[in-house]
This record gives sequence, structure tokens and C-alpha cells, in this order.
Amino acid sequence: MKNSFLTIKQVDSNELVIKKSKFIAHVDRVTTEAEAQQFITKIKDQNKKATHNCFAYVVGATDSIQRESDNGEPSGTAGVPILDAIKNMNLHNTAVVVTRYFGGIKLGAGGLIRAYSNSASDVMEKSGISQMTLKTGITVSVSYKLNEQLQYFLKQNGLQVYKTNYGTDVQVETAVISDSVSKFENQVTNLLAGDVQFKIGQESYFESPYHPNKKE
Repeated sequence: MKNSFLTIKQVDSNELVIKKSKFIAHVDRVTTEAEAQQFITKIKDQNKKATHNCFAYVVGATDSIQRESDNGEPSGTAGVPILDAIKNMNLHNTAVVVTRYFGGIKLGAGGLIRAYSNSASDVMEKSGISQMTLKTGITVSVSYKLNEQLQYFLKQNGLQVYKTNYGTDVQVETAVISDSVSKFENQVTNLLAGDVQFKIGQESYFESPYHPNKKE
């Protein structure tokens, strides 16, 4: 499995008008090809009177599934530019549909390529980017008096808090790179003088904000 990959932050849409043609782009995060197809069908159903509903998607952390469609536009002028836009932004598990309502003025092959590429790029930039990192989830249980110390430690070490439950004690859900689990347990145990309990979860992808100046 890939240690980390980028994907869109949220479902979004954007509209461009080019020489009276309206290009409406929609983007969604998908984890299977079935989800991608469902998303495409939904957008097509919402735009049944559109001239074209062109799309592309990549699925899998290593892009094992890639599909694109010109949906009636000249070959290579719509689906491929959308797919290239996704790949140029290094995004994964991402589907984009660009709907065109023809405005009466032909754009030519070059104009169509630019229109579909820009539409796809704009909607993905508008959505924002998240980084998915393979980590092991850990629930840390501490007393109320030690919670502030734990929270400070997590913040100082750049560890995200995904959920906090308050009961007889405080249960904080975080995640660390899998080969750092033992190191994390030792650090927190020493910090809190052993007054802490850990519940180790499964390894999975955890979402965090993407910082371009950091490596994936």
C-alpha cells in the first residue's frame, strides 16, 4: 500500500462561460469505480438537456483504475484533458464531470482542450486538497488532570486529534505512522509517569490538511 496520497477535500462545483458555451464542472471523492460511475450518472441525470457530459476519474492510491470519456466531443478534446488535469495535480480517488451547454460558437479542438482542462483544474482547486496518510489509530485514555499535558504533547508533535470522549476519564483518538507506535507509547508513558492507557486500532488512511512544502 502507498504510504500517502493526495485527493480532493470535498465535493464541489464551478462554472465557466467561454464564447457563450457554459462549462459546469463537478468533482467528488471516490474510492471505487462503482462510486465514480454513480457520481457520473447523478450529474448526467441533473443535466439531461446538456450538449455533453464529459468525465474522467482515477481510483486507487496508485491509480490502478483510470477512465475518461469525450461524450460526443471530438476525440481527445474533453476526457483526456480532464484526466490530465487530475494527474497533473497528483490527485487520486477523484472523479470530475464537466457538463457543456453549447452556446452556438464552435471553439475548435484547441479551444475545447483548454476549456475542459481549465474547468477541471478550477473545480479541483476550489475544492481544496487533503492528504491521506497510512497510519495506525490509537486511543489514549488519561485522567482529566493530565489531559491538558497530553493535548500539548500532541500539538507539539504535529499529531492530529480526531475525536475526544469525556467519561470517567478522557479518551483521545489520534493516529501515528505505524512503525512509530512503540515510540509514541514510550514517549507518552514517560511524559505522564505511566498514568495512561492505550488502545491500538487498525492501520488505515487518515485525512489531514495538505501542506505543499512537505513531502507526501
